[in-house]
Amino acid sequence: MKQLTIRGLGDELTRTIQRLANRDGTSLNRAAVKLLRRGAGLEGGQGADRVGSSLDHLIGTWSPEEGEEIERALRDFETIDEGLWE
Repeated sequence: MKQLTIRGLGDELTRTIQRLANRDGTSLNRAAVKLLRRGAGLEGGQGADRVGSSLDHLIGTWSPEEGEEIERALRDFETIDEGLWE
């Protein structure tokens, strides 16, 4: 497997990679590769998980604070209410 050194990521991208790694419980390297593959349209095989590019204009428009606020708001949707499945 090839290695690549990338310089100039910037603070915002570095924080994004760190958040992804923390969220997924993976290494920074694995999180960075996941983002690179997603950006290149390679995640999930040959674009199988891509819906389209209609929302691409929104990429990078949220501030880190807005992104964290949205993540907090969505946390409730990550919890399964077992009572609903009875």
